[in-house]
Amino acid sequence: MTIREITNVLNAEVLTGEDKLDAEVFTAFGSDMMSDVLACANEQTLLLSGLLNPQVVRTAEMLDMQCIIFVRGKRPDAEIIALAKEKGIILLTTELTMFLSCGKLYEQGLRGGAVD
Repeated sequence: MTIREITNVLNAEVLTGEDKLDAEVFTAFGSDMMSDVLACANEQTLLLSGLLNPQVVRTAEMLDMQCIIFVRGKRPDAEIIALAKEKGIILLTTELTMFLSCGKLYEQGLRGGAVD
């Protein structure tokens, strides 16, 4: 699935990475606990979170994640947006809850990005 398709499915707003929306992702992982993301998420997956701090971007960078989707209408501040731009990470925001966001992406064929 491309980030552009994901943006449409979730009715998401693009905050950074407008030029990278044709990038493909194959798995997703949703969590507000970055320790769980580090322990359980596959590399190169899409991250869904409601946590608004720079550690979200740093965690995504460590796992080579190319996109973070903030759920529940959360909007990162300028510091987080600037960090994501610096690291080349796409940021989106959606009004949907994490549960609905994950469900809609699953319905469209995106699978979980957790380590077995």
